[in-house]
Amino acid sequence: MYLAAMPIIDVRSPSEFAHGHAPGALNMPLFTDEEREAVGICYKQKGQQAAVRLGLSFTGPKMADMLAFADKQAKGQTIDLYCWRGGMRSASVEWLLNLGDLNVNRWDGGYKSYRQKVLSSWHNPPPLVVLSGLTGSGKTAILNAMADQVQVLDLEGLANHKGSSFGAVMESPQPMNEQFENNGAVLFSSMNHKQALWIEDESRSIGRVFLQDPFFDLKKVAPIVMVHRGIEDRVKHLTELYGEAPVDELIEAFDRIRKRLGDLRTTQCIDAVKAGDLAYASREALRYYDQAYQKSIDMRKNQIIWSGNFADMDHESIAEKLIREAQPVVESYYKTSHE
Repeated sequence: MYLAAMPIIDVRSPSEFAHGHAPGALNMPLFTDEEREAVGICYKQKGQQAAVRLGLSFTGPKMADMLAFADKQAKGQTIDLYCWRGGMRSASVEWLLNLGDLNVNRWDGGYKSYRQKVLSSWHNPPPLVVLSGLTGSGKTAILNAMADQVQVLDLEGLANHKGSSFGAVMESPQPMNEQFENNGAVLFSSMNHKQALWIEDESRSIGRVFLQDPFFDLKKVAPIVMVHRGIEDRVKHLTELYGEAPVDELIEAFDRIRKRLGDLRTTQCIDAVKAGDLAYASREALRYYDQAYQKSIDMRKNQIIWSGNFADMDHESIAEKLIREAQPVVESYYKTSHE
């Protein structure tokens, strides 16, 4: 039930829907946020019957429009329908849609039950292998180039964030954490859990999105494949990646790491950005990131099962070599660990 057949209608309030919903679902709220709050207060103060009557006073005028909306979405198909717990809200809308001769599949347990399944998928992913390398190594691009031959989960793509102070530059707004997990669960549902899943070496937070503790715990002990690329290759990648970025966004990103870079170096980087010298700014930023990343790698060096040097190679060529040489090592690692 990670992604039901379309159409899917979520009858919760707009704020509930915005916080997280089944991917592809359309919001047809039975109550506005204010109406939902009023019904809840009425229920606590006056009981269920009074709350039902208040709810009816809100929904009565909307029924024709709701039925018309659902009819437009159905197009002869069964409508999947849910509220928070599969209770009164979705039951009421199911009654209305049935009255309009529409076929409805109301989710047992509602969105709450759906979320339990989503979290279970994050807690029990396929066996993980972590692609690691210093900042600017192009790990995301390499993984995407591998994706047609091995299982890959692009965590940064899901999060709309590149995972550093510069991660939000040129990205769409990040999803809420709940939506990030829901979207990921759709991908997990199509994966082979007997095959390794390649992910990028991420911290627990990717921008404002946080990885589930059980998933991150698995990532922390997973085998690591290490990509080594020289600083000039990495500077080239970063200048290509951020070459079209708005100058003000880059300046804001450098300001966010001012305490780590120091005032003088930060000012020099910002001046370089203004002058269009992204290579200089990238090279200086890497001094900080390399030191921090290397410290993290040193703590997990016993987990590295394969490493390679990739000077003057493009992402596609690196991906091919990893599939050819590293993937068999990963398969052997998991085969041996399960014997």
